[in-house]
Amino acid sequence: MSSSKCSIGFVGLGVMGEPMCRNLLSNAGPLMGSLTVLDTNPAPVAALVSEGAVSAPDIPTLAASCDFIFLSLPGGAEVEAVISGNDGLLQHARAGTTMVDLSTSPVALTRELAAQAQQHSINYADAPVARTRAAAVNGTLAIMVGGSKTVFDTIQPLLTCMASDILHCGDVGSGQMVKILNNMVLFQTVLGLSEALTMAKRAGLDGNLLFDALAQGSANSFALNNHGKKAMLADDYPLNAFSTRYAMKDLDYALQLAEDTATPTSGAETVKQIFQQTIDAGYADEYWPVMMKTINEQSSNTDKKP
Repeated sequence: MSSSKCSIGFVGLGVMGEPMCRNLLSNAGPLMGSLTVLDTNPAPVAALVSEGAVSAPDIPTLAASCDFIFLSLPGGAEVEAVISGNDGLLQHARAGTTMVDLSTSPVALTRELAAQAQQHSINYADAPVARTRAAAVNGTLAIMVGGSKTVFDTIQPLLTCMASDILHCGDVGSGQMVKILNNMVLFQTVLGLSEALTMAKRAGLDGNLLFDALAQGSANSFALNNHGKKAMLADDYPLNAFSTRYAMKDLDYALQLAEDTATPTSGAETVKQIFQQTIDAGYADEYWPVMMKTINEQSSNTDKKP
């Protein structure tokens, strides 16, 4: 990035986007001349404006005024609509603008949008984020970046304002690959923890003791210490967090990649079944480790069979 100040746009101020944008506003310092924000929810917009950001009335206005545009949106459909839809970013952004998708989006779509951006002389990078909302608030996210080395070197100082770990994974789409595979593995790990915890309780073993023991052995993991101990043991699955509905969306992206690469994924398919049962049971908007309830209810139903 050059020493001159840049104008930055940020589209999407949700559970992760708002704290990421706030850290960008607080930490970019001499790198940033202005930060323009846009979201359909007026509350986070107003909060950030009170801290020094500028509110854009629409996508064309934001696109025309920014050197860098970050997107933090629910998924690929929303990213595509904002970038290439009617009155989207591609129609209004200046040549030389750099777009950075912080969302989790399908690999094929990411590559398609990057190709469209290139036709408009616009740089593109996929930079999906990992870890929790608390990490977004604290600026300790992990970000996996797909894009050219030149683009990566340009955006890295800005990403550092939001994350403690930043990895350049390769060309466009590779960041999304790493993110969706990370989530696929995480989902399967939490399914295993759900089954183990349910089994332990049914056998009369204290769940806290089990997880403490697992943490001292080879089964220790980020999932155990965060999703397991903080959500599953506490039976706490808040609404304002990464929901089962969104987890299913990310898993579908992984299964789409599996189909594209002819890779068998029986474990991921099992998780999808559990997610669907969890959604059907009314837990679509709760924090996704709520799959624990589905496992527990399944075991209860089995116990009632004659």
